[in-house]
Amino acid sequence: MHVSIVNWIKGDIDGAKNLTFQCGDSVDSPWENHQIAIINSALSLRIDMSEAQRLKANTSPKVCLEGQQPGHTGFCISSTERAAILCKDSKSVEVLHPILNGTDLLTSSYLTNPSWVIDFGVADLFEAMRYPGALEHVKTTVLELWTRNAEQEFQKTGKTNGEHQTRLKTWWQLKRRRGELINGIEMLPRYFVCSAVSKRPIFEFLSKQFRPSNALKAFLFADDYSYGVIQSGVHSQWFEARCSSLKGDNRYTPDTVFDTFPWPQSPTRPQIEAVAKEAVALRQLRRDVMAKMNWSLRDLYRTLEEPGANPLREAQARLDTAVRAAYAMPKDADILAFLLDLNQSCAAKEATGEKITPPGLPLPVEEHDKFVTSDCITIEL
Repeated sequence: MHVSIVNWIKGDIDGAKNLTFQCGDSVDSPWENHQIAIINSALSLRIDMSEAQRLKANTSPKVCLEGQQPGHTGFCISSTERAAILCKDSKSVEVLHPILNGTDLLTSSYLTNPSWVIDFGVADLFEAMRYPGALEHVKTTVLELWTRNAEQEFQKTGKTNGEHQTRLKTWWQLKRRRGELINGIEMLPRYFVCSAVSKRPIFEFLSKQFRPSNALKAFLFADDYSYGVIQSGVHSQWFEARCSSLKGDNRYTPDTVFDTFPWPQSPTRPQIEAVAKEAVALRQLRRDVMAKMNWSLRDLYRTLEEPGANPLREAQARLDTAVRAAYAMPKDADILAFLLDLNQSCAAKEATGEKITPPGLPLPVEEHDKFVTSDCITIEL
């Protein structure tokens, strides 16, 4: 159980305030008391990040999106169930897609136990009937519960337009398909994701074959520069300061983290190339070590909790140095203070109609392919 106890007095109170933390996750962990002049809204000793503003450039168009939410386990099938469906109806392969959740990503379970989602898109019932194998599975596993939910809703409210009754009208479709996300993915050769809830943000590229579940956050970038900025310690600190939490883990919330995160505003071509180069090198190191040690991403990143020299830590440091250079960030600068100032500056420019450098690769579109390598998680269909 995680508990915060706050005492406040209305009005201005002079003098020091006490902010006390328990240092560690154990009930026996020691406590630390800090006397400070002002306690910020985050109940943190760090800089108050509550003033960070959402940036229009980060939200239009939206490039950080929630994954799909099927709404019923019947839409998600195993490889054995997929094979049985295709044995009866080979055409159903068009609506069966590999799907990944946060645990799959971090533990590499997709290698031995992949999951698939039945997604008819926005097809009407007649169009869905073109795939009888997939439709029969959804009808058998989903329809009964959704019918019962709709009936119970009507009995409770007396209305015919509730959530469950509306869902029943298109019972063969996913609860939240995230059409904007799927359309964006289909335009890219790859995109990267991170687990929605995790101790630390770890990002990985997926092939466009994959559908991300709502346990992942998806980022519609294919290039290594964008990946490098997001996987950097600069973004990680912003994430830790701006995220929400679930028990002891952090939750990546796009509206508070990504939508407010200011990107480098005037990186040079060599700086962009340096970030991309170090991003590729970091992922190559991860793949090599994971293959050699038979580790998952979770196994690999847990080594950062051990003291001593660590090749992963060193590769991350090189990426962080390249990203700080792209920001023109002084070596002695406080990262959060620097980013908050940049956020405020960008927001002020947008308020007057001035354009800022948006998320993504700040180069002409015709040059983007030079920054898109081929490594990503794939699956043999």
